[in-house]
Amino acid sequence: MTEFVDGWILGHTLGEGAYGEVKLVVNKVTGEAVAMKMIDLEKHPDARQSVRKETTIHRMLSNSHIIQYFGQRSEPNMEYIFLEYASGGELFDRIEPDIGMPIWEAQKYFKQLISAVEYLHSRGVAHRDLKPENLLLDESDNLKVSDFGMATVYRLQGKERCLEKRCGTLPYVAPEVLNRPYYAEPADVWSCGIILVALLAGELPWDQSVVECREYMAWREGKYMSLTPWKKLDNLSIAILRKILAHVPSTRYTIEDIKQHRWFTKNCNRAGNSEMDDTVDGSNKKRVHTEDEENLTTLCMSQPELPGKENINSVRINFEERPGFSFSQPAHMEDLLLCTQLQATQYTQTSQNTFQKLVRRMTRFFVETDCEATVKRLLQYLENEKYTYRINDFGILLRLFYQVTITGTDRRKMPLVFKANMIEMDGKILVDFRLSKGCGLEFKRRFMKIKVGLDNIVLKGPITWPIAVNTKSMP
Repeated sequence: MTEFVDGWILGHTLGEGAYGEVKLVVNKVTGEAVAMKMIDLEKHPDARQSVRKETTIHRMLSNSHIIQYFGQRSEPNMEYIFLEYASGGELFDRIEPDIGMPIWEAQKYFKQLISAVEYLHSRGVAHRDLKPENLLLDESDNLKVSDFGMATVYRLQGKERCLEKRCGTLPYVAPEVLNRPYYAEPADVWSCGIILVALLAGELPWDQSVVECREYMAWREGKYMSLTPWKKLDNLSIAILRKILAHVPSTRYTIEDIKQHRWFTKNCNRAGNSEMDDTVDGSNKKRVHTEDEENLTTLCMSQPELPGKENINSVRINFEERPGFSFSQPAHMEDLLLCTQLQATQYTQTSQNTFQKLVRRMTRFFVETDCEATVKRLLQYLENEKYTYRINDFGILLRLFYQVTITGTDRRKMPLVFKANMIEMDGKILVDFRLSKGCGLEFKRRFMKIKVGLDNIVLKGPITWPIAVNTKSMP
């Protein structure tokens, strides 16, 4: 662990992207945590403009379902963006591959997504890369839209422009985006529809929305009912999806249309009953202006000027101004490793309960074997399944004994990279998997297969909490 600036410790990687990493930064006294997006300009000199645009847009936004922006720090060859830390993990990790999730849960997250996108559009902002991997959850299970690297302003002072840039993730991209130009709002709505399919069915309907794709053409021509994922869905779900995933943007449902549809207004509960109710769980905050409108003119039609240099101390002031702001629960076990080192006291009962909930949700399991035997079994499985892998040994410094980087391809022949971390906790070995690159659903599908393949060493039965990370050898 290294001290980033006075009082703040740089922790482990939370995620990886095209231009850099997202790391945890923790206040070593209070335990407060933020996510720090690091962009290496030396490796990616073309990223400077993207950072300018992303931070300018993010400063405009203040909504309960959008990751909050705290500040920026600029150095000659590095940009740092400080963001709210969503301790509940990624939405895709809640989706059971090929099954989905209960309809009441899908409706909850979809309502919160629509709430966030409606707010973005009210500010004239298009996200342009909506997908489960960019939807995070806070400690209260509320959805947070993240990653505004592809976002843009499409409307300013009542004037709207068509967009030209072909961007996004192919299975979630609207058909008109592949042809260009296109209107921003229908394209974001389309992505929301694909996310809803993933939530309800645990799979994506097609690789991309083009005439060459058989599954997409079957949907367009109404010849889909015998095909997956549609045969898994009830009639009301299909009814709203037919309106959201309309090929022609001008006939596609608007957000207002979605909010009035019966699927959206009925109040589904855990028991499977429903009552008519159009209340959005975790509704929008009122629109908040964090920038003067005239300051956005340059951003709308071209790249903005770089904001003044900020430092982490200004971010800390933001922390102190936010009552009750504290992220004590990490979403990944390697983050717990950091927090355990920093905090001398034991977790409170609330923290233990939250951590126990997180463990049930994430892609991880305990094993009965020691670390070396666990790695051996994992590597045997990977070799049998023709995976490419690389082993890193961090045991001396972090007690994170091994990290295995696993590389493969998904169903669309696209790269899929994820990591398995072996961590000692009170004499037990935790195997913790984390996605690095690729489709979250496919990652979850692979994880489940690996877990089944290692079933004879997976620890069965309940775990006694709290379990502490072994930190005896930590610096």
